[in-house]
Formats: sequence, C-alpha cells, structure tokens
Amino acid sequence: METTRLIMVAVGGQGNLLASKVLGEAALISGVPVRMSEIHGMAQRGGVVESAIVFGDATSSIISDGEADILMGFEPAETLRALNRCSKNTKVITNTATLPPFTVSIGKGVYPEVEKTKELLKEKCASLVAIDAMKLAKEAGTPMSVNIVLLGALVQSGGLGFTKEDVIEAIKRRTKKAFLDMNLKAFEMGYEAAQNYSS
Repeated sequence: METTRLIMVAVGGQGNLLASKVLGEAALISGVPVRMSEIHGMAQRGGVVESAIVFGDATSSIISDGEADILMGFEPAETLRALNRCSKNTKVITNTATLPPFTVSIGKGVYPEVEKTKELLKEKCASLVAIDAMKLAKEAGTPMSVNIVLLGALVQSGGLGFTKEDVIEAIKRRTKKAFLDMNLKAFEMGYEAAQNYSS
C-alpha cells in the first residue's frame, strides 16, 4: 500500500492527541497499517504538541523535513512554523482561529497575519484548506470539538486510505458519550466546510 505521511501540529489543550487516536483507530478498522509518534513539548502550558502518523507500508514514524504528504494545523502560526516539513506536493489543512502565545500578549512578540500565513502556505504547497474550525466547533455545540472539525476537513481532502465511515466509527469508539453527538456534528461540519472551500 502507498505510504501517506501526516504531521499534525497544535497548541496544548486543542485535542491533537485525541485526533491522533481517532485516526489510528480508523486505520485499524480499515486494515491500513499505521505508525504514530507524538512530541508533547510544553503541552500543559499552551506549548506545541506535534503528532507524526504514517499510514501504509513504512518502517518508521519519523517524518523528516520536506516529507509530509499532509500537514494539519490546529492553529495558523503553528501550521506556518511546520512549513519546513512540507514540499510542493503537500496538502495543508489549517484552522484560521488564532491562539497567540503569551509572548505576544505581553508585547514581546508579533503574531503573523492570518491572510499572509495563508498566502505563504499556498505558495509552498500543493493545496490549502483554511477554515475557522473554532467557529464551526462552537456551532456544533462545544469549542472542544475543533480537533474533530479538522478531522472532517482532513478526511474530505482524501489521501488517507480509509473511508469517512471508518472515521465516524472511530469517533464513536474514542469519544466520551457526553460529547459524541456534538463531535459527530462537528465532523460533518468540517467535512462540508472542506468540500465547499475555495482558496
């Protein structure tokens, strides 16, 4: 089976790790080989959390610079920061809702403009889907569903080797009952937003 390399970058608390588990579960359901690794960084303090997931026949979960087939960013500045992992063939899916770091709020840093970020991503990569996942998550019922909105967009963008139905089943298995309906709604909203996105 062809190998697909996915990098997911987020800020601590955005649900990157749950998203990884859902994708891992979906791969298992569909019989797609999967390898995963995570870097937690300062996740508890709003630091960077990165997951590398390799679907298909691979011996390692390491994704070197320029090797990512797909980059999914939960926060636009973090997506931009991970641009070196991409090539001109990489698909990028990013949230446009910002979570500026502490240094920006105390005036010690400058946050990049989201429109400029989108332009840079478009210049360097094969395709871009940029959606306000926070807005959609709130509409689905909880801001905690940003990760599931982005999963919907990711699945719609294709290239993972398993179906939308596999991911829905994985969400059912991995989500707490109290959040299930909201997460299923969030997934559909992300899927639809990616379908209707035109850059």
